[in-house]
Amino acid sequence: RLGTDVSEDDLTSRSPAMQKLLDVAFKAAESEAIILLLGESGTGKSVLARGLHHRSPRRGGAFVTVSCPSLSRELLESDLFGHVKGAFTGAHADTQGKVAAADGGTLFLDEIGELPFEIQAKLLRLLQEREYERVGGTQPHRANVRVISATNHDLARAVAEGKFREDLFYRLNVISLRLPPMLARMDD
Repeated sequence: RLGTDVSEDDLTSRSPAMQKLLDVAFKAAESEAIILLLGESGTGKSVLARGLHHRSPRRGGAFVTVSCPSLSRELLESDLFGHVKGAFTGAHADTQGKVAAADGGTLFLDEIGELPFEIQAKLLRLLQEREYERVGGTQPHRANVRVISATNHDLARAVAEGKFREDLFYRLNVISLRLPPMLARMDD
């Protein structure tokens, strides 16, 4: 087994198109490149992300998932980057955040298309400079993470509509892999 919930069988396919995609994905896994997984909900983007991590040089590090639409903007920012004591009501102690937890491993940003616009600039800084600040803090922190993101949204359209930063889109779109819908691979 590759991990607690991904097996080799999860990462094989009877569909020729899907198997071709997996072959490209596993070659990309060996690099440090940022990967963007595209596809409808339920196509296996999170399973593939975990498989990419387990086939990467970072497999000894943590695989940390951040579900972008699951929290309010304020809570998501704190969950992602951490916060300092007193940053907001209820912040009784410093927290490290998921970026720090993924240091040396992989940070999986699930449904990146729903990342609030206000947090996108902070993520861009992390990708470009490997630096970030905790909520309420001024001291920069460094993190060596590999980012894999996934979305079922059309990010190019979101950029055109002003809902997603163009510079962040290009940073995330180094290697993009589109998973075919399940209806196109019924044998899987």
